[in-house]
Amino acid sequence: MNWPWSRKEEAPPAATSAPLSSPQAAAADPAPAAPSDQGPGAPGAAAPTKSPEELLREGVVGAVKKCYDPEIPVNIYDLGLVYGIEVTPEGAVDLKMTLTAPGCPVAGSLPAEVERMVRSVPGVTDAKVELVWDPPWHPGMMSKLARVMLGM
Repeated sequence: MNWPWSRKEEAPPAATSAPLSSPQAAAADPAPAAPSDQGPGAPGAAAPTKSPEELLREGVVGAVKKCYDPEIPVNIYDLGLVYGIEVTPEGAVDLKMTLTAPGCPVAGSLPAEVERMVRSVPGVTDAKVELVWDPPWHPGMMSKLARVMLGM
């Protein structure tokens, strides 16, 4: 589960290499390029590749950021209302979200709007939006951007 408050950067897996046992193996597995003075953002530096699921998840996040609680001028993702987005290799999306309060007037309509937005993302083959109440939402779940926008 991807909880908004537990997002962390993951280190890339360490490269492993087996010892070379023949000249043919040495030719097939060239030595790594010599380090350069250019950093990872320098022109010509290779960008890390993302899996199709990661790219699709980014598209889903972009779509969800177009959904707003009508009482608050911040999108539901930055409000911290999206608790998790799971994407399968087949393109199915399972999104868990909450509302600011159980009695929220948009409880009947907002999840359907979110599902419609998720389904509109190219590559999404199926979408399910589940409304959950645990853990209860609180203002500490908002992104820094949301807090700034709301003057908190």
